[in-house]
Amino acid sequence: MNLFDQYHSLMNDTSEAFWFVTLAELENVTAAATALHMSQPTLSRRLRELERTLATPLFDRHGRRLTLNGVGRIYLQRLRRAKAEVDAGRREVADALTPTAGTVRLAFLHSFGVHLVPRLVDRFLGDHPDVAFELSQDAADVVVGQVVDGSADLGLVSPRPAAAGLGWSRVSSQPLALAVTADHRLADWPSAPLIEVSAEPFIVMRPGFGMRHIVDELCAEAGFTPRITFESTDLQTVAGFAATGLGVAVLPVEQDVVPPPGLRLIPLSGAASTRDVGVVWRRGAPLSAAATAFRDLLRDQSVD
Repeated sequence: MNLFDQYHSLMNDTSEAFWFVTLAELENVTAAATALHMSQPTLSRRLRELERTLATPLFDRHGRRLTLNGVGRIYLQRLRRAKAEVDAGRREVADALTPTAGTVRLAFLHSFGVHLVPRLVDRFLGDHPDVAFELSQDAADVVVGQVVDGSADLGLVSPRPAAAGLGWSRVSSQPLALAVTADHRLADWPSAPLIEVSAEPFIVMRPGFGMRHIVDELCAEAGFTPRITFESTDLQTVAGFAATGLGVAVLPVEQDVVPPPGLRLIPLSGAASTRDVGVVWRRGAPLSAAATAFRDLLRDQSVD
C-alpha cells in the first residue's frame, strides 16, 4: 500500500494527518483543540482511538502536557509525507483545471527578502499575474528542511546544501567581503585574504544559517578557528556590530544593499571569494505548473 492509500485508509471524518500533526507540534491537548476548533474531549477521544487502533501509545503523558515518543515520531513523519502527497495531488488537479493560476510555496533566507525575492516575484508576476505566493523566511537548514519534507515547493539558499535528493540550480553569485571599520588597518586595501584577520574577533551568523556555513568553511580552509564574540540571526545586525568595531565579519556584497555608516567592505581574495545563491527542489516530487514556471525563470535568467 502506498502513502496515498495509507493516508486515505486512516482518514476519519476529520483528517487524521491534520489533527495529529497539530497535536504533535503543540504537545498540548487544550492548545491543539483550540487551534483545530474542536472540543478537548473530542480530540482526546480521537487520540485514544488512534492509539488503540495502532496498539501503542504515541505520546508520553506529563499531566496536561504530551511529549511525542519514538513511535509517535515515526508515525508523524509518515503522516507528514502522506499529507504532502495528498496536497501535491490536489495541486496537480487544480493546475489541470487552471494551468495559468496556482500557488508557489517559496522558502528563502531572511536576507533575500529585502531585494532579491521581491525582484524575482515581481518579474514572474508580470507574465503570470494570477499566480499566488506563500512565502516563508528562515535559516538555510530550515529552508532546506521545508523543501525536503514537502512544506515548500522551492527554496532559495546559499551555499548549495549537501542534503540528498535535492535538485539545485545557481541563480546568482555574490562577491564576499571582509567587513571592517573605516579606521581598520585593512580599510584601504583593494582586497585581502581572510588569514589577515585570523587573530581578530569575529561577528557571525548563528549555526544553521547559510553565511555561518560559509564562514566556517572559509576559516577552516585558511587554517584557523575564528574567535567568535557575537552571533546573530540577521545579516544587517552582523554588519551593524562590525561597523562599531566590535569585531570583523564576512558579508556578501548584495545589490542595492547600503552598508551601515563607517563600515568598509574589502573584497575577499582567494578562490572562494563568492557565494552562490541557488534554487533547490525535491527530486522526484511533483511540482505545480506555477512552481515549475517560477523555477524555470530562476534557472533561465541571471539576477546578478
